[in-house]
Amino acid sequence: MQQRTIKKPVEVVGIGLHKGEPIKLRLEPLGIDAGIVFYREDLALNIPLSPTSVIDTRMATVIGDKEKGYISTIEHFLSAVYAYGIDNMRVVVNGNEMPIMDGSSISFCLLLDEAGIEELDAPKKILRVKKVIEVQDGDKFVRLTPSQNASFDFRIKFEHPVIGEQGEKFIFSTPAFVDEIARARTFGFAKDIQYLQSQNLALGASLQNAIGLDDHKVLNPEGLRFDNEFARHKILDAMGDMMVSGYNILGNYEAFAGSHHLNYQLTTKLLEDSKNYELVAVETLQSREFAKSFA
Repeated sequence: MQQRTIKKPVEVVGIGLHKGEPIKLRLEPLGIDAGIVFYREDLALNIPLSPTSVIDTRMATVIGDKEKGYISTIEHFLSAVYAYGIDNMRVVVNGNEMPIMDGSSISFCLLLDEAGIEELDAPKKILRVKKVIEVQDGDKFVRLTPSQNASFDFRIKFEHPVIGEQGEKFIFSTPAFVDEIARARTFGFAKDIQYLQSQNLALGASLQNAIGLDDHKVLNPEGLRFDNEFARHKILDAMGDMMVSGYNILGNYEAFAGSHHLNYQLTTKLLEDSKNYELVAVETLQSREFAKSFA
């Protein structure tokens, strides 16, 4: 399996979740070993994709520099990048956040479909998990374990009649991601949105880009896309947060009530010791199923 970029530049305009302003996103091909590089066009600022670039994880994953410039809410986009196996690409935005689109990853999948996939003349490398890596916060945890395949197992528990305790286990493949995960939307509670908007945050939030909930029910007239859409969206987030490492990860991810912050701590812990992982070419893996999962 070879490294991947996109065949041609593509662009789209969407609303930013927090500022509520139009954000232009353009994707451009990059060559071998260039990695995923974010670029603030309005500031002429490059931001390489790496856990060391993360500056905030409270409400979303944010990379960059608080003084020079940053880009927020990258996880939904990166989830699609992970699923399509893109290794090298320039991500150009003209503001401090990614467009929220419909609150899921499906619009980014369609954008990558429009761009097309180009294979480069170099082997694709992935991070193979060699040891169990875990981060805990009370009863919350996120964990990576060695495996010949990639899977995501996420459980959540909310004291809300629509959510309650639910989970989803996802065996990774690109087609399965598009069918089972990509359309799962982010969600928020009406009382929280009202507070955030009073603080000039979440100004772009609406029922067109999130699942809204009051104390008893889903507010979206169309209802849910999946019975456990909340847990599926958490897998979507986790895949995007794992992509902050810059690579697809071969291993099993498991979480209970995980968060962007715990995911950031997990990728940081994984990469801080070379005994935890191995950077390997996909073609050298014993399991050929992993390469097939990108078909």
